[in-house]
Amino acid sequence: MRDVVILGVGMHPFGRFGTKSAIEMGAEASRSALADAGVDWKDIQFAFGGSCEVDNPDAVLGLLGRTGIPFMDVYNGCATAATALEMTADGIRSGKYDIGMAVGMDKHASGAFTADPVHYGAPAWYGEAGFFLTTKFFGMKINRYMHDHGISHEALARVAAKNFENGVLNPYAFRRKPMSEEKILESRMLNYPLRQYMFCAPDEGAAAVIMCSAEVAKKYTSNPVFLRATALRTRTAGAYELHSSSTLSKPDHAPTVYASRAAYEAAGIGPEDVDIVQLQDTDSGAEIIHMAENGLCKDGEQERMLADGDTKIGGRLPINTDGGLIANGEPIGASGLRQIHELVQQLRGNAGERQVPGNPRVGYSQLYGAPGTAGVSIISL
Repeated sequence: MRDVVILGVGMHPFGRFGTKSAIEMGAEASRSALADAGVDWKDIQFAFGGSCEVDNPDAVLGLLGRTGIPFMDVYNGCATAATALEMTADGIRSGKYDIGMAVGMDKHASGAFTADPVHYGAPAWYGEAGFFLTTKFFGMKINRYMHDHGISHEALARVAAKNFENGVLNPYAFRRKPMSEEKILESRMLNYPLRQYMFCAPDEGAAAVIMCSAEVAKKYTSNPVFLRATALRTRTAGAYELHSSSTLSKPDHAPTVYASRAAYEAAGIGPEDVDIVQLQDTDSGAEIIHMAENGLCKDGEQERMLADGDTKIGGRLPINTDGGLIANGEPIGASGLRQIHELVQQLRGNAGERQVPGNPRVGYSQLYGAPGTAGVSIISL
């Protein structure tokens, strides 16, 4: 299996952009990634496109150029971008291709995803009445976790406040205003114990990543960023299910646990080697749970870590330095590639005001899609 290098990354800002289509955003992100890589579109041999709302992400070819390359469309819940990344990497690892692109794009309406009967089978009133599939699920999950491991409401607020603070420093972020822990704790309760400003928002945006073999990379860069591992896993029997009793769930059966272990093994490293992290923070509780599921701490240790500022940009284990989902929002197809964009900038030392000190060398990203698909990627210099 050949080594894979991330040659270029590109972003279209996340937020709300009127009548601009997701395809147009995807093309802009792709052009940005091509420019960052220093390659032309005609050099790209294949691509994977990820999206929830766009039925044919390959329509981006109409704006980039119809060169006849194979372009595969994927959707895998909130792990869509991790899927596109792994499929592109596998095409290069196997030797079938030398250089390719993963691109993700989406344009979601405001409000919880459950208000959309097409994707979740729920009538509009279901979401309007507060019976949100996603918010209910994550609320139940973190409520049980808080009970079992001594996590406080203040810890939930600290996660959100940190991510809003980081978003201020990110020109691509949707929400770019700081928010105090007090204001977060005073915001409207959606699904106990999660309040309004502890959740991310579905929104619009795109991101792209250009990858190539290590041999090809020598033509373009003397300081490559390697994609060391990618892993996708689904839930096993005993994992936390959407409507099952939380007392029967087994945390060690979570798909993130298996994806994390597989990625560490493939990369030949452990959690102690990671310098900077991007986690799925669909809500504050998700980031807390995922810290432990990815082996970055033990269950319950998050309380002290957050109080001590360990996960802030200047802390010992910075998490979601670009603001994560809470500040950026989540256009599903683009979300995980945004994580890779941030990690690459950090490892290159190009993250500006949000640059992690100490020259980080290993970056870690994780996605989780309810009710149970996880993707983990590890990159390093």
